Order: sequence, then C-alpha cells, then structure tokens
Amino acid sequence: MEPLKKAVLIRYEGHHLMNTITKQITKKVYFTLSIILLICSCVNDSLGRSNKLRSPNRSLALEINFNNGQISYSLLKNRILIIQNSKLGIITDRFEFSDNLSILQKKTNSQTQSWTQVWGEQLQVLDKHNELAVTVFSKETSLKMIIRFRLFDDGLGFRYEIPEQQGIDNFNILDELTEFNFSEDSPSWWIPAYEYRRYEFLYANTLISQISRDKYSELVENLTGPRLGPEAVQTPFTVQRKDGITISIHEADLTNYASMTLKANGTKNMECDLVPWADGVKVRAEAPLFTPWRTIIVGQNPSELAMSTLTLNLNEPNKLSVTDWIQPGKYIGLWWEMIGTNQSTWGSGPQHGAKTERVMEYIDFGAKHGFNGVLVEGWNTGWDENWCCTGDGENFGFYNPHPEFDNKKISEYANKKGIRIIGHHETGTQIKNYETQLDSAFAYCKRNGIRVVKTGYVNDGSQNIKRIGDDGIIYKEWHHGQYMIEHFRKVLETAAKYQVSIVVHEPIKDTGLRRTYPNMLSREGAKGQEFNGFMSAKDNNKPKHTTILPFTRLLCSPMDYTPGIFNLKEYRYYSPSDRRINLNHQIPSTIAKELALYVIIYAPVQMAADLPENYESHPAFQFIKDVPTNWEETIVLNGEIGEYITTVRKDVNSQDWYLGSITNEESRELNIKLSFLEPGINYSSVIYKDPVDGGWLSKPEEVNIDSTILEKDSNYRLTLAAGGGQAIRFSPLKSN
Repeated sequence: MEPLKKAVLIRYEGHHLMNTITKQITKKVYFTLSIILLICSCVNDSLGRSNKLRSPNRSLALEINFNNGQISYSLLKNRILIIQNSKLGIITDRFEFSDNLSILQKKTNSQTQSWTQVWGEQLQVLDKHNELAVTVFSKETSLKMIIRFRLFDDGLGFRYEIPEQQGIDNFNILDELTEFNFSEDSPSWWIPAYEYRRYEFLYANTLISQISRDKYSELVENLTGPRLGPEAVQTPFTVQRKDGITISIHEADLTNYASMTLKANGTKNMECDLVPWADGVKVRAEAPLFTPWRTIIVGQNPSELAMSTLTLNLNEPNKLSVTDWIQPGKYIGLWWEMIGTNQSTWGSGPQHGAKTERVMEYIDFGAKHGFNGVLVEGWNTGWDENWCCTGDGENFGFYNPHPEFDNKKISEYANKKGIRIIGHHETGTQIKNYETQLDSAFAYCKRNGIRVVKTGYVNDGSQNIKRIGDDGIIYKEWHHGQYMIEHFRKVLETAAKYQVSIVVHEPIKDTGLRRTYPNMLSREGAKGQEFNGFMSAKDNNKPKHTTILPFTRLLCSPMDYTPGIFNLKEYRYYSPSDRRINLNHQIPSTIAKELALYVIIYAPVQMAADLPENYESHPAFQFIKDVPTNWEETIVLNGEIGEYITTVRKDVNSQDWYLGSITNEESRELNIKLSFLEPGINYSSVIYKDPVDGGWLSKPEEVNIDSTILEKDSNYRLTLAAGGGQAIRFSPLKSN
C-alpha cells in the first residue's frame, strides 16, 4: 500500500465503506477525497455514529448526548470522564430551546493557524482546534439554534447562536440552562458572587459540594448582611481532581451579554447563572445572537492549566488597524502615598498629593531609572465631594485639572523627560456622568500626551449602580450585568478612537478582549496589593493568595496587582494629618517575593508601587528596572494551587530569561532543570533571594543578591523562605 493511502486508512480505521472506496480509486482521486474529508467533514471520529469529537492531539473527547428531545454534553480527558452529562439550552420570553428538540444538522471542521500578539505573555499563539456545529430545531416554535463547540488540546469552548429567522427580532433571555456537572466532588478554589466587593475577595478552598456563603464566612471572611443573590461563585472557577487533572470554568468573548456566575446547589454540579438587570431579565437581545463562549480549560496538572491560550483563541482578531501607539512598559505613581502609606490625599488640603512640584519629582525619578510612565491620581476636580462609596459622586470632571495641578507645565516637563503621564478616571460608578464626558475626556488625554488611563469604579455595593431608565426612574444595576458590560466596551472603544489604552480597576472580568482590542492592557479584578496597604494584618492578603491567583484570576487576563513594595513594615501613618506610624501594619511578603511577582503576575504595564525614596540606592531595585513587560515565551515550570509556583519568561527584545518563584506560608525547596535555556550558551545569572533565616515574619526586608554562571539543563535548587520567593535574571554571555 502507498504511504498516503496507509495513513488515511489508519485515521479512518473501522470505517468499512471508506476501505471499500479506497481500493477502487486512483492516487490523485484518493488525495483529493482525503483533503475534503479532513477539512469539511469528519474530524478524528465519525460524529454521525458516535456523537464524539476529539481534540487535535486526541487527549480530550467531547460527547454529545441527545435524549427525549434534550441535548447535553460530556467531556473526557485521556478517557477519564471529567464533565458528565450536562444540560444545554436557553429560555427566552418568546421561545425556548430546552426540550422537545430535534437535531437538524451536524457539521465538523478543523483549523490550525498561528497569530501574533501585539503584546503578551508569548509572541506567537497557536490556534489549533476541531469544531462541531449542531443545529437544533424546536418542534414547538419551528425555530432553530446552533450550538458551536470548539475542542482544543487545552480545553473546550461552546456557545449558542440564534440566527435571523422569521418570528425572531428582539427578545429577552430569562435563563441559560448550561450545566457543568463534575464527575468527581473535587477540591475547588472560589470567591463568592453577588457580594458587596465585586471580585476583591480571598479564595476559599472547599469541595464543590461545600460551596456556600456560610462556608466562606467560616473559612475566609465573615460576609455580614443578607445574601444579595443566589448561592453562586465567580469565574474563573478552578477544581483539581484526585488524579491531578485540573479544570477551570470561565467564559470568552463576553459581548452584549450578562456575566456568567456558577450557581452552587450542595452537590458536585454547577449551573450557569447570568447576572440580571434590575427587572430580573438576564439579557436583552436581538437576532442574530452569539452568546459568549462557555469555556472549560483542562490541564493534566496546575502548571499545564496556567499556560492555556484557549480564552484568547476564542476571541475575534485585532480590530485596531494601527497599534504602534500601544506601548507596554513600567511606571511609578502618585498612589501608594495615598492608598498605602496614608501620607497624602486625593482631595484638597495640606496633604493633597497631586501638586505640581510633587508630580515633577516623580517624573524626575522615572526618567532617571528608565521608566516610561508616571501615574497621577487626584489631579482632577470632584475628589472633595462625597463620591465614595455609595454611587453618589457626580462631580468628577475628567478634563478639569485641580488648581494645584498645572497641567500645561507638567505635560511639557514630562514630554521633555521622555515620560508619559498615566491619567486616572475615578467614576465612583456614576456611569451617566462619565459617559457624557467620554469624548471630551479622551480628547483631553490625546492633546496632553496621555496614552494610558487607569479607570476606577469604587462602590461598596454590588447592586448599587444607578441607571436612569427611559421612564426617568432610577434603577440599581449589578456591577457584572449587561448594562456594565456594554459600558466598559463603550469606554474601551472611545479610548481607542483617541489612541488611549486602558487599565481598569473595579472592572468586570476579562474574557480575552485584549486580543480584539489590544489597548485593553490590564485590569484589577481581584484582591490586589492595595489591601495590604490599608487593611489590618488580620484582613490583608495572606502569603498563599499570590500562589492561588495564577490558577484562578490570572487564567483570564493580566492583572494590575501593583507589586514592588520594599518598605514592608512600619510604613503607614495613622492618617494624613497624624504623622505617627501605625506599627501594626505589615505586608505579608518579602522583597525577594515582591521581585518574583513581576514574573509571576503578568501585566503589560507594570507598576513599581512603592515610594521613590524607598527604591533610591537599593540594590534590589535593579531587578525591577531590568524586568520586561512584553514576552516572547512563557513556561510554568511547576506549581500547586495555594502552595507554590515557578514561572520563566523570555524577553521579546533580547535573549534574556527571567524566573520568578514564590511560596505560601511554608518554606520549601524546589528542584528545577534549566531546560528552557539555549544549548551551548553560558548565562550570567543574577539571583535575588531571601536570607536562609528570613521570611515574611522574619527579616522580610533583607535580600541576598548572588551572581553565578548557569547553562541549559543545569539542575538548580530554589530555596524559598516562608512567604517569600526568588527572582533570577539569565543573560547570555558573549562568546570569545
């Protein structure tokens, strides 16, 4: 048998008809037929007979189940059932796709392509997947819907598509029936949904069946007051099975839809719960409708999970024709002295921070040390009124400088020094006030050389966002509902029109939008460094928090965690006017760990969050100056959720590699192999680590800096102090 025929026959082994045909056709016809089959028809398995689709490397298998007019799915990893018989469907106010369905058509396809990121954790992204589109027909309404599945080697994405058809125009989605029924009651890491502080919570770790508000209050933080919504968790929601297989549920391409939470019911099964409008409607829609992709990321272990590109691949390609104005980099900012040290204020008064002379000092420091941005908060009007945290602040002006902030002088000075001012738009969630100023605000940015804006939506009530309806009535909307999804998109698109990039604080979760709009640089969307600044030691972030984030929050986007604090204790004043130091404050970290976070927690615009005076002449500051924010390649070498993680990244503009490794409250040693380095090259390696007797409770501000020569496949032992970390820069030595 000729090699080509042999290969194809092996691929379709068991298909008797195929064997019969191939014996009767010529080599040319056979080749043509095989190509048609690979591209347009059967992908890996014959769907018509087995209702099964396999991933390109065959490690994942999707099974479609159709019973009594209902459609469901199952997912297997290496022949192990991980998601079992989970229902699919949508209910609207005009029609249903839930039961009494028939399958009209099943189409399969495959795709392999690579695309280049404008910036990111890796330069090239491989999009390789097999696709199945199932068209279902409602016997009751004679309407049809497509459920589209895409199976990658790192997981599954699926969405609902309701095409234009007679009898459908506008409609309201009342419920989405999507289920995620886990085959095992596994340990899970989660934060509560429908709570007052959006996503800014520490993670609980319980069995799936134990998820509850009461359990969260018992284990992590007491959630006082009545429950505001159903018993549900935010996504990404991550579980790890007994066999090590790690799974995370999220969504991709969240556009003109409501955010998905996962409803818990005391079992190992989770249900999609869409965040509603004030009137209870989940989504206001029209045909054609394309829902967000429901995603199931799967890794053999947590390290594999953390390297997934599935979410990005399920978003539309870059829509911006010109992107050279989008510039990753590092910045310092007039921020920590207000949020952390409590020595300055946003509003007017003797301690007002955003004074012209103080801002110019930050510009001088940034220019001296090679930074390309300076964040200024409190530069505009509106901070003196009652803006926080009830949604009542309606006086922010987004193109009106504070009298003590000389905009013209600062803009000219920053430009002369090669520094970009990073603007700040705190809205207090007064959406109407902000939206009426959007064009003027971003036009102001463009005139003054501001290319990045940090937005804020501080409001201590999850369902406390004012919306004035067409009837003139004030409604209170959820932070994660369709109203805010559409608002954030409007801000992003307006910013792009004026060539401004966005870093969002108090955001909605990311779902890969940065691929489509690469001016969407970073988000907060989790409990970040600021909580170490102003919260008591009892309530701040714990050392293990940053060992959980890479396997949960960071699966969806870069994060503005704001690392780099060197003054870790005895740093905070009681108040801006009371200059006594509050000795009870301590950040649960070490300097070595703060350095490692620049590699572990990715952000294309990364902040050196401490005060300039705490960096000046400090030898460890060199790592912050050196570490890039745009990468060619990223590898997670090891990791266990809530325990430790080691990540290496290669600079996109050089041959340098950077390593970050952190641990939880426990000290540990990790043996790694430097297999990522280029062969035959010696690397000058600068190592930043905690002292042997150090840790977050002992000598957190001491750091040892060593230099050595290392090469590919060298065995290296990472010694991590309790609550500490290690950071390394590998630079290739020039050969003689």
